[in-house]
Amino acid sequence: MKKTITMLSALTAVTLSAQVSAQVENGTFENWSGNSPDSWTTIDSGISVSQSATSYEGNSAAAITVTTGSQSSTDFRQSVSVTGGENYTFSTWVYHTEGGIRARLYVDGYQNYSEPTLTGQWQQISYSYTPASTGTIEVGLRFYDVSGFDGNELVYVDLFEPTSTTGGGGGTCSNNAGEFALTTDDYGSETSWQITDSGSQVVASGSGYSSNTSYSEDVCLADGDYTLTVSDSYGDGICCSYGNGSYSLTIAGDTLASGGSFGSADVTNFTLGSTGGGSGGSGANLSGYYATADGLTGYALKTELHNIIDNHTTQSYSALWDFYLSYGRDSYYENDGSILDIYSEQPGGADPYIFTAGTDQCGNYSGESDCYNREHGFPRSWFGGAVAPMNTDIHHIFPTDGYVNSKRSSYPYGEVASATFTSANGSKLGSATSGLGYSGTVFEPIDEFKGDIARAYFYMATRYENVIAGWESHSTYGDASLNGTSNQVFENWLLAMLKSWHVQDPVSQKEIDRNEAAYGFQGNRNPFVDHPELVTEIWGN
Repeated sequence: MKKTITMLSALTAVTLSAQVSAQVENGTFENWSGNSPDSWTTIDSGISVSQSATSYEGNSAAAITVTTGSQSSTDFRQSVSVTGGENYTFSTWVYHTEGGIRARLYVDGYQNYSEPTLTGQWQQISYSYTPASTGTIEVGLRFYDVSGFDGNELVYVDLFEPTSTTGGGGGTCSNNAGEFALTTDDYGSETSWQITDSGSQVVASGSGYSSNTSYSEDVCLADGDYTLTVSDSYGDGICCSYGNGSYSLTIAGDTLASGGSFGSADVTNFTLGSTGGGSGGSGANLSGYYATADGLTGYALKTELHNIIDNHTTQSYSALWDFYLSYGRDSYYENDGSILDIYSEQPGGADPYIFTAGTDQCGNYSGESDCYNREHGFPRSWFGGAVAPMNTDIHHIFPTDGYVNSKRSSYPYGEVASATFTSANGSKLGSATSGLGYSGTVFEPIDEFKGDIARAYFYMATRYENVIAGWESHSTYGDASLNGTSNQVFENWLLAMLKSWHVQDPVSQKEIDRNEAAYGFQGNRNPFVDHPELVTEIWGN
């Protein structure tokens, strides 16, 4: 199992480490004078700024309302001092509510963009910058309208880094404080390192080192899953042919990684804090419900998880309606008690239509919004039809619009290049993207629910480990998705995509609550909701 450190802090600040830090004043947006964030300036007329409790970390964020499509009137900036020749990584977190605005990072010029289609969730944009000379530069954001902009849109911004609080000088880590120590070999310039989070964002890094020199760099990390990669561009590590280099990463007094003798890269996965949900799990160390799997890794871990969640109580197909009445309602977005349909839910705004629990269950339908039914996320044709217990296993069956469900049919989930059908919330059916590794027709849900689906698939691969190797021949699309084994289970293209979706869309409170309800309904749990890190432990990065 991964090394786990449980910390008391619940804040989720992430501090980038660099050899020299330019300090962005009030980058956490905790300090305000009236309704203006200290140290920040709105240099144009097309945006307004206010304080908001919708924050990525801490108590507040900047709520920026964009009211014009004129891109020259939407800048939000401040000045920072930099040292010539030093490398800086500037980053910030943004939260799109509608998807009609794109945020662009400004670091001495206009740099990287946010992705406006990722609504209802935080995303990070960053840029690595090395000034030619010592002086002062401008940093901040510019907002650009894209298709769908209606003239007024809200974007939340938080944690602009490297940051300090105004007048405080910074330097205090409120999360998991630690140190990356490095001693270089005879070729220090070949060595670099980075720490990436579960979303593959770089949260700490270093490069450009001198030879035979020792360095110590502070790191500050929120609770979560991380990967440390120490690289040597020549491919011979940092010890011991050309000097005696070494490295170590220490968090809260515990050494999580160390070494020096490797090839091109030395990679260590680690977890900080508790990442599970529900009462069945107990932090990142497996105990209680999962106790017999503690200490196992790889497919041996998967097999023991199968033994734990096997033989659940099989429910009737009609009992799924009753489950949806009690546990399939929207208590997370509009919070209106309507059926939470993953094919129509709009996380960042009003739903295009709603389903009344019980009253609007299918039934017949002729178009979208007519009724909701029971969507087998893992198509039942793949396991041979209405076969128990798979056919009624609530862990992979979701309430969805009946018409959209019929459009999805038994096609694999995937990422769409050219859509032939798009649902009201943006779920798409169409030809797969060229980089997916599969060239057929796929169905792509919106980003908000991709992780939910991925974890349902990992559950199916584990719960039915004893029979799933034989499912490959049941259908054409099952054959394209399953590889005929009981260990890896999925074809390489699908496994890679599911792992990506699992990382990009972390476990939500909705999933935690649903997993708890499913445990009461049929007597078993989804381990990958309780312990998301198990995906990597079994199938790797």
